[in-house]
Amino acid sequence: MSDPVVETAHKEGEEDTGGHYEPVIKLTEQVDSKTHEEDEDALFKMRAKLFRFDTENSEWKERGTGEVKLLAHKQTKKVRLVMRRDKTLKVCANHSITADMRLQPNIGSDRSWVWKVAADVSDGEPVAETLAIRFANADNANQFKTAFEEAQKTNAGLKHDEEGTSAAGAHPEPAYTAESENKDEEEPKHVNPAPVSHSGSAAESEVTPASTETGVVASTEDASTHEVAKKMEASKVEGQTTEPAPPVE
Repeated sequence: MSDPVVETAHKEGEEDTGGHYEPVIKLTEQVDSKTHEEDEDALFKMRAKLFRFDTENSEWKERGTGEVKLLAHKQTKKVRLVMRRDKTLKVCANHSITADMRLQPNIGSDRSWVWKVAADVSDGEPVAETLAIRFANADNANQFKTAFEEAQKTNAGLKHDEEGTSAAGAHPEPAYTAESENKDEEEPKHVNPAPVSHSGSAAESEVTPASTETGVVASTEDASTHEVAKKMEASKVEGQTTEPAPPVE
């Protein structure tokens, strides 16, 4: 005989409850996440592993493994390096490629390069970093070096064009001409007039110093005043009134 308890449990296990639950919130709209790479063209991309040098502990630390890209902006044509980690797609390198960067081979390896970055913004804030990248083989490493140096030339040419445009837009200073020189000469200048001698000779007026001529005039005026005083004394004695004589020029 079969056990009724076991049969009942078996039937309950096979029974389909038919439960159906509707989601509380339906996700009907898809949200597009922008990576700021939509306006750029990929000049180079290849899988590699990135390291950064920790100056505090004097050791290399792994930044991540993923695809390194050299991206050129469609409008400005400027090229930058961007690398994201696999799966998480988190940025582990993001910096502009400048002319002062130098790719140096890593000691003991022909498939890796080391370079210094003045401002890497992979973490949001610009930070000076020493980076190293390792590829699967030497051929891939050389391809990266060629594309990297081409990007340096492109950015250097764009910088030169920008400097030339800014210099051409500046307001030039007015050119120096003979008219401007004559204008400066026509402006009145304050010059003390030279004294003129009593003889009326122009040569004597130029030679005779002003201090000497002033001394002669002063001594002449003193003499004339003395003569007038003597005449007034004489007129008082004789009982006559006489007007003072005009001063001697």
